[in-house]
Amino acid sequence: MTKSYDIAVIGGGPGGYMAALHAARFGKKVMLVEKDFLGGTCLNRGCIPSKTWLKNAEIIEAIELSREWGIQTDNITISLDKMKKRKDEVISRLRNGVMFLLKQGKIDVYEAEGFVEEGNIVKVVSDKKEERVQTDKIIVATGSSPSVPPIDGLDSASFYTSDTIFDIEKIPSSLTIIGGGVIGVELATIFSSLKTNVTIIEMGGRIIPTEDADASKALAKSLQKKGVQILTDAKVTSVKQNGDKTIVECLNEKGESVSVEGEALLVSVGRKPNLSAVQALKLEQNGSFIKVNEKMETSYPNIYAVGDVIGGYQLAHAAYMEGIVAASNAAGCERKMDEKVVPRCIFTLPEVASVGLTEEEAERKGLQVKAERFDLAGNGKALVSGDTSGFIKIVYDEKYGEIIGVTMVGPHVTEMISEASSFISLEGTVEELANMIHPHPTISESFFDVARNIIDKSKK
Repeated sequence: MTKSYDIAVIGGGPGGYMAALHAARFGKKVMLVEKDFLGGTCLNRGCIPSKTWLKNAEIIEAIELSREWGIQTDNITISLDKMKKRKDEVISRLRNGVMFLLKQGKIDVYEAEGFVEEGNIVKVVSDKKEERVQTDKIIVATGSSPSVPPIDGLDSASFYTSDTIFDIEKIPSSLTIIGGGVIGVELATIFSSLKTNVTIIEMGGRIIPTEDADASKALAKSLQKKGVQILTDAKVTSVKQNGDKTIVECLNEKGESVSVEGEALLVSVGRKPNLSAVQALKLEQNGSFIKVNEKMETSYPNIYAVGDVIGGYQLAHAAYMEGIVAASNAAGCERKMDEKVVPRCIFTLPEVASVGLTEEEAERKGLQVKAERFDLAGNGKALVSGDTSGFIKIVYDEKYGEIIGVTMVGPHVTEMISEASSFISLEGTVEELANMIHPHPTISESFFDVARNIIDKSKK
């Protein structure tokens, strides 16, 4: 062993490269090991590819809506090749940007696979050589991969996961999606805009089951309006390949057998942590994920973990902050992760964004709360935009009016949710929100409208 580092980061996704960059800002000598492409799942196979194609879906919907407003267009034609090319160009540009930042931070990047060994040693394995590097601290950011459930016949059928769907060779006439979570509904939005007949099969009682029930209902209504068929309380029992068609058999809530046939099948039922880098250690786990505390410390001294490998929200922006927290603590500057202000964003059309507790979660915790909702049907900008299907909901403490949760459904609400995060972080109240001036006409003023309605009702 000839090399040594203050901090080693294994994994070059959002949590990993952010941890490396932040550690370097503390003046630490940093190495980063990444066996694939920099940027991880988010940049290469997740957030960025999906949002690039969701922009296409948004434009297609806008063109179709504009015809009702007197703007006549010819029939829309879609080039999947050009869509894929643009997606690849965006990925390449951002990937190069990450590499530039790492070089600027004087971080040594190893294009290899990293394994943690006892004694804070990182074994670096590439096609060319194998070496061991001594480190003081290690941050594990090895991410996750799609879960593939043990469904009868699935291993003999043709199917996509969220990692492979963006390499699809042609736009399918029909697509069956197993899983109605965030990834499933975003891809349903994309393919329904491309005129694919989409069916979502969800085991739970509703799509996006971890979000507010009203948000789930509003999104389901919007997707169904676009022709998406949604089967809830449906348990998949088997999958069979029949020529170029895939047949999914499931049982509905009544125990009746339902058969769904599609040209393509997407399995989107969650993600599992990539743990190969820490197999030599007996780290405590939280289920299948690495267990960490608020400082991102694992059960081993001087070893931290961030991002999808620790479970939780499994969001890129959560991983960014986890990386910053881990790097700060690894550099000797104490810092804790505040999960209560992590925004959750679903980039469907309409979008869904939330932060803090939902109404149901607050009630399960036994909190004395109230909730108020303002529908975008009463918002001028929403009317102008032709999208009034959404709403803004605030969950607040009954005694003091402190805002503890916000859910937004509507156009571009993912750009608005940070205001709600700020209020929750600063323990702001509905009265303080009602005293803020918001620009008009905007969707964001609906956040103010909810607070104003709460205050008006309290005076009656």
